[in-house]
Amino acid sequence: MPTYDLLEVPGSKPIKLWTQGVPVEPEARAQLIDTARLPFIFKHLAVMPDVHLGKGSTIGSVIPTVGAIIPAAVGVDIGCGMIAVRTSLTAADLPDNLSRLRSAIEKAVPHGRSFGRNKRDTGAWDNVPGAADHAWKALAGRFKAITDKYPRLEKTNNRHHLGTLGTGNHFIEVCLDEVNRVWFMLHSGSRGVGNAIGTQFIELAQADMRQHIANLPHRDLAYFEEGNRHFADYVEAVGWAQDFARQNRALMMQAVIGAARQAIAKPFEAELEAVNCHHNYVQKERHFGREVLVTRKGAVSAQKGELGIIPGSMGAKSFIVRGLGNEESFCSCSHGAGRVMSRTQAKKLFTVADQIRATAHVECRKDADVIDEIPMAYKDIDRVMEAQRELVEIVHTLRQVVCVKG
Repeated sequence: MPTYDLLEVPGSKPIKLWTQGVPVEPEARAQLIDTARLPFIFKHLAVMPDVHLGKGSTIGSVIPTVGAIIPAAVGVDIGCGMIAVRTSLTAADLPDNLSRLRSAIEKAVPHGRSFGRNKRDTGAWDNVPGAADHAWKALAGRFKAITDKYPRLEKTNNRHHLGTLGTGNHFIEVCLDEVNRVWFMLHSGSRGVGNAIGTQFIELAQADMRQHIANLPHRDLAYFEEGNRHFADYVEAVGWAQDFARQNRALMMQAVIGAARQAIAKPFEAELEAVNCHHNYVQKERHFGREVLVTRKGAVSAQKGELGIIPGSMGAKSFIVRGLGNEESFCSCSHGAGRVMSRTQAKKLFTVADQIRATAHVECRKDADVIDEIPMAYKDIDRVMEAQRELVEIVHTLRQVVCVKG
């Protein structure tokens, strides 16, 4: 018996859901059906067990297309993803009081965001460090080619965001694996410039389809057809933003390792095992004998033998996984546990006391501003992993001991 459920609706492509044993909200199902009705969907949609309602398209969905691309399906956090490295440290090498380690990481990596007249944004570099500046030089030429055509994108936080964390569900963690080895792990994407690229091309797709937008299931499903000038420009811009995101994570990881060396007495090696993977992105791939564009909206590539990262919430375990190359899922797996309620609902339902209890084992912030990230706002990660047992195998199980939130 297959481990997925099949949803078939007249007038749409089939939808295969790896969601057995986990909840799927009716609104998310309706949104999936809307996407499956588009004429250029290839074969079927693949839905991961962390699926939940999203803006534009459903988070936790894999959308294969031929001859068209949907900017809002990729979204505005282009190239968002994970990086993890294993160190030569063990739990016994960590200081008894982990607050100094958390403070060192918070000092080394700009995170969060601050507003106000003449107020410096704490989430951006004031003075860009040498490593970030060097990395920016490798990205700058392609960025100029994009901004020559789309000048609005030039006045964004780009160079000053390279090597910074952001806000929301972005995080940096110190974790222990099943044999108490120390890992560093973090979650972030293409920051302000990726948001600006996503927003601009979503608007362009909607403008291009102004005459036809009423015929779409939803205006956020506006798309570019191959051959359209904006199609090629979007592919160029989204590819650049994905490269920015990957470099952003690599820079932060180096900063985290440097900060840990200041706070931990014992010398150590890092990057003994390393993974750097996107989970909000689009790329060309070959499936079922055809070259297609695969958009993963909150999903990770799980080609046979390929390593990926599936984090839980800030109080639950996470997993390093190896792909099983399941073609029916377009060689994909979930990107996390997936939310069971909105951020607004979580803030109404839970208190700071709840947050303190749920994260008692983690050195992290425990205040009103992070209640929306409370573990109970997410699905049970064990059930999520069971639902995708034919998509990935677990290589390492990680539990966090330090968490830095944006």
